Amino acid sequence: MLRNIGSRVQGLGREYALLFADRGAAVVVNDLGGSFKGEGQSTRAADKVVEEIRAKGGKAVANYDSVEFGEKLVDTAIQNFGRIDIVINNAGILRDKSFARISDLDWDLIHKVHLRGSFSVTRAAWPHMKKNNYGRIIMTSSAAGIYGNFGQGNYSAAKLGLVGLSNTLSIEGRKYNIKCNAIAPSAGSRMTETVMPPELVAALKPEYVAPLVAYLCHEDTEETGGLFEVGAGWVSKLRWERTQGAVCRTATTKMTPEAVRDAWKDITDFDNATYPQSTTESTRHLIGILGDLDGGLGGKSSSRSSSSSSSSSGGGINVELAKAAKIKPTTFTYEPKDAILYALGVGYTTKDEDYLKFLFEGSEDFSVVPSFCILPSQASTFGSFSGGVPGLGVDVTKILHGEQYMELYKPFPANGKLTSQARVADVLDKGVGALILMEVDTYDEKKEKIAFNQSAIMVIGAGGFQGNKTSPALKALVKPPKRAPDASMAEKTCVDQAALYRLTGDRNPLHIDPSFAAMGGFKQPILHGMCSFGFATRHVMKTYANNDVSKIKAIKTRFSKPVLPGETIQTDMWKDGNRVLFQCKVVETGAVCLMGGYVDLYEGAGDAKPATQPSSGSNMKSDAVFEGMKQQLASRKDLVKKIKAVFGFEITQGGKTASEWTADVKNGDGDVYKGKPKSGKADCTIVISDDDFVDLVTGKLNGQTAFMQGKMKLKGNMMLAQKLGDLFKDQAKL
Repeated sequence: MLRNIGSRVQGLGREYALLFADRGAAVVVNDLGGSFKGEGQSTRAADKVVEEIRAKGGKAVANYDSVEFGEKLVDTAIQNFGRIDIVINNAGILRDKSFARISDLDWDLIHKVHLRGSFSVTRAAWPHMKKNNYGRIIMTSSAAGIYGNFGQGNYSAAKLGLVGLSNTLSIEGRKYNIKCNAIAPSAGSRMTETVMPPELVAALKPEYVAPLVAYLCHEDTEETGGLFEVGAGWVSKLRWERTQGAVCRTATTKMTPEAVRDAWKDITDFDNATYPQSTTESTRHLIGILGDLDGGLGGKSSSRSSSSSSSSSGGGINVELAKAAKIKPTTFTYEPKDAILYALGVGYTTKDEDYLKFLFEGSEDFSVVPSFCILPSQASTFGSFSGGVPGLGVDVTKILHGEQYMELYKPFPANGKLTSQARVADVLDKGVGALILMEVDTYDEKKEKIAFNQSAIMVIGAGGFQGNKTSPALKALVKPPKRAPDASMAEKTCVDQAALYRLTGDRNPLHIDPSFAAMGGFKQPILHGMCSFGFATRHVMKTYANNDVSKIKAIKTRFSKPVLPGETIQTDMWKDGNRVLFQCKVVETGAVCLMGGYVDLYEGAGDAKPATQPSSGSNMKSDAVFEGMKQQLASRKDLVKKIKAVFGFEITQGGKTASEWTADVKNGDGDVYKGKPKSGKADCTIVISDDDFVDLVTGKLNGQTAFMQGKMKLKGNMMLAQKLGDLFKDQAKL
């Protein structure tokens, strides 16, 4: 059903009013009655159309105000019809002059009518549309605004401004069912008859434009944010087109006018063009560029000096060309402080005495974490996907780090200058995307090979090039056994984990800037996948290698889900000779973040038994909650005075008690510890399964519902259970 509209009526405006009225809409016919130059005023134009509509049994009233005073037009609709649902911004004048001859008055009058007038009327109608949860708005642009036209600088500027306004209103109005579109009509009117031959004016009838506007204003129309050229019965939708472009710098070289000049062919090449439809899509490309280029280590790694104007910028996938590419080697210089910073980034802490040798360069057995070897590898591949390697012309915003394999031939020294040689081992066609295998050999100053890395990089949407689907070069994943883990270790990441880890080299804003994260579809910045990789390395090495870096031979895993800083990473481990299979999950959500992983140990290390882990290392989700509760109690001394009770927790799995904890919020400063109450008896004991306890704390399970359904049992003073809310408050953020 078409509803109340406001429209200016001579030519197109008249045709809109008649068509909408004929379809049952109540119409406010607005026309100031001036000339096409914006001079003079008359009521005759509006009255004539109103009379014509009423003669056919339609509903219409006239309004003679300037569109500058949009609230008066809207008030006319509200007073006569009780609501306003459609606004067609069609008012316009011409004051054509070449740019050098445009006066301030010529400029201001055009913008006052076209741009400000449309703004004024729409702004007045907007709150009514929001209240009714319905609205349809049309902005009238022009071919002159889209393409430019001699002698119409003022007019074309205003008309393209209306396209921008329409785009923004389509976004802001989406949740209120307000649709906004722009049209660029070619039709005979008082204005166009001054610039078109008479026979063309006669052929371009307004009646060949109005049906499009009626369709865009119908309640069933879902189109919004569109721009349409229309005339002579022809309708076409326009969109922006963008070249693949070229990056005119590297991680260590500045952007210069000469670099732009050298890349000009690729900058202006519309082969393999893209069609961004939002600021998010537009900016997401920059995120990929930043991640690919600016992940460098603050100048410590010297990158290839290849020009970004490589033919790969818009050339898509060429497997043989990519595999044959000669990538220049890179150097990577590091000191003990760099190794220490990496260790801190992957969770090493002075709270654990065993970790001191990774954090203090003066330690007798100072060691570099084995997974540190991925840093020179990453530095050697920066820029590969944004023009650095021929045959890899891909959209860097569609890149995902799929899998990682690393192999150490000997432990890294405390400091050194390393040389890395990267190559494209293969490019696989996975249908939904292309899987690029980048391999890097790293050598020490004696030119002895010290490490090997293989990164499997998925480029979404780049598949379908009829390439191989498998490759013998790809290091295989290994599924973990179906039995319970032989050992587990869980640790909570800190809220600044990503902020800390990014200082080791990967400075992609996705991991630090909330606005960039939102563009990627995340509610907050996410943890680096390689940071989770480091956590897993540390857990396995502590459990099965007694923190001895010389025992670590190789590590492989797939990145499956992101981790948010502050969440808990649990590494489940299965021993199989000299190989430790592992899988990591986020305790709070149960999502697997690293899968198919394994750590190969050097001969002789395979007989090691699991090291005894702290309480946080059990295979219980609830342990992370109690550890958090312990930290909360240490900083909230007021809780002891407020709660004054000792709680016992019997956590079950499979119907049997699997873990017991005590929350003493009564004696001294209070404490949370594993085991039965030291005082001998709890004032209130809660019996609940591991999964239900986590759901209870996080608010997914209502306490009263859990009790009534038998999911939670209480012993002792059951009334004290009401005070658990204060104890769980901070843990609900898990």
